[in-house]
Amino acid sequence: MSNYKVGDLLNKISIPKDLREKISEDDLPQLCEELRDFIVDVVSQKGGHFGASLGVVEMTVALHYVFNTPHDKLVWDVGHQAYGHKILTGRREEFHTNRIYKGISGFPKRSESEYDAFGVGHSSTSISAALGMAVASQYKKEDRQHIAIIGDGSMTAGLAFEGMNHGGVENTNLLIVLNDNCMAIDPNVGALKDYLTDITTSHTYNKVKDEVWHLLGKVSKFGPNAQAIAQKIENGIKSTLLKQSNLFESLNFRYFGPIDGHDVNYMAKVMNDLKDIPGPKILHCITEKGKGYQPAEDGNTTKWHAPGIFNKETGEIIKITPKNPEPPKYQDVFGHTIVELAEKNDKIVGVTPAMPSGCSLSIMMKAMPDRAFDVGIAEQHAVTFSAGMATQGLIPFCNIYSSFMQRAYDQVIHDVALQNLPVVFCLDRGGLVGADGSTHHGAYDLAYFRCIPNMIVSAPMNEEDLRNLMYTAQAEDNGPFSIRYPRGTGTVVDWKTPFKKIKIGTGRRVKNGDDIAILTIGDIGNKAVSACAELEKQGIHIAHYDMRFVKPIDEILLHEVFGKFKKIITVENGCIQGGMGSAVLEFMADKNYYAEVKRLGIPDKFIDHGTQNELYNECLFDEKAIIATTKSLLEKQENKVLA
Repeated sequence: MSNYKVGDLLNKISIPKDLREKISEDDLPQLCEELRDFIVDVVSQKGGHFGASLGVVEMTVALHYVFNTPHDKLVWDVGHQAYGHKILTGRREEFHTNRIYKGISGFPKRSESEYDAFGVGHSSTSISAALGMAVASQYKKEDRQHIAIIGDGSMTAGLAFEGMNHGGVENTNLLIVLNDNCMAIDPNVGALKDYLTDITTSHTYNKVKDEVWHLLGKVSKFGPNAQAIAQKIENGIKSTLLKQSNLFESLNFRYFGPIDGHDVNYMAKVMNDLKDIPGPKILHCITEKGKGYQPAEDGNTTKWHAPGIFNKETGEIIKITPKNPEPPKYQDVFGHTIVELAEKNDKIVGVTPAMPSGCSLSIMMKAMPDRAFDVGIAEQHAVTFSAGMATQGLIPFCNIYSSFMQRAYDQVIHDVALQNLPVVFCLDRGGLVGADGSTHHGAYDLAYFRCIPNMIVSAPMNEEDLRNLMYTAQAEDNGPFSIRYPRGTGTVVDWKTPFKKIKIGTGRRVKNGDDIAILTIGDIGNKAVSACAELEKQGIHIAHYDMRFVKPIDEILLHEVFGKFKKIITVENGCIQGGMGSAVLEFMADKNYYAEVKRLGIPDKFIDHGTQNELYNECLFDEKAIIATTKSLLEKQENKVLA
């Protein structure tokens, strides 16, 4: 049982059926206040996503009040909007474990609840998924409603339009609820944002939209011919008032709105009416991210996306000030370094798909606004856009989270690597990221980039290495160049040293030793440094090598390792299958060496959420695991000698 304050109405609700049976329509606004207060209470103490879920409180209540969930299917997009949904669907008592190791997920997850119709962590999937469900229900002759709730910038991705393009020709029971708050994590960008703003600010259109709605609500009494005529009238009015054809209706979706997304009673009424209108529909709701919590409404909306722990009375974000200077975040090293490099090289440009604050390209956007581009939640476009600039002699630094890079894999192969273009991929959040969990872990980039021809694949062990790899990538035309680095801070406080060019495909010996060799790639090498120091105290002398490049791999270094050691450990913060350890085994087989190689890394399963150190421990590649593996290999060697 949690100790968080629960309002009288919210206390009556264990599942949405209770909401529909125990809460009157007049009490819905009060329930929304109690739900919002509960989210503020828990998140202020435990952390997590914040502004997005506050913005959809009324929408969440209306959806579960009107639709017969879980029989009717709600698909959330993006999933960090779904805190209210989780609280109303049987997880209120355990909501305080949200995003905590072994607790509930911060995103909808099918294995967690029957109310989570589709797992969501990456954006823009809801329309396609809900359409698939709707077609399946139609095929099975089931009477269900299917609702895609899409917002927080998700509509800017191509997948959303692919889903609408198909949905418009399927006569299915599909409703898209557009949560329009003009925000992703950072403010939305692009022509769609401007288009939606035009709709929402058209005074003439808003003056008559209720009359149009009233007409549509009556047409069913006059038969199909009258309905067709009424729809033409509606489309004509909207086209005239908006001075352009409605984008959504051109895709054969009936468009309704915009309406106030914080008027729970009106939303419930509209949604109830929409249940009786057949075919694909879209309901446009205007909301405010952070609604109902004054500091989030007044302050930096990006800051309140996921503010961490804060004082709910004052809005003061609680930060622990370290006694000594701390190393910077890797993302900030990227942000400052790209500006420094761009000042020296006018060919450099920066690209990010809607994550300027998260990846710190915002630093370049402020310093050089004409050379840094936020393209919206559109990873595929970000890569091919970068490729286009590269054909004209520019050097794009395309910064995409490792997990989201998966969405543009074809573009990397077809548009960049096949043409051997000098696009520098800076993959933030490489490895296990922590509380965001399985949808956000950057587990696979070393493996999925290593198999692509022309691709250079690297990972810095610390901030200084990141700086020098970025310098190396732009120093000459190296073709596609990948640099992956983790979430969070590194190990070097004084990282801003003079640039040094790194010879591509070279690693380095970090520590000499005679007993066993440890090969690492990237920041996880610092765990090996700690493990080696502890083993040294115990009289075990480890040779530690930082590979730095997975492709091309340092064959001179590997010849040294296999020529000297018969016991080797590889350590990587990435998937074991196909990663750096696999590359080492391939070298061993190709060069006819023999050694006992133990690979440590992310196992062949999806890893849930927790702190990074908790997950390193679970996956057995933290300091303790490295020490235990080393001792185990040496004990086997001693036993073999004694035998």
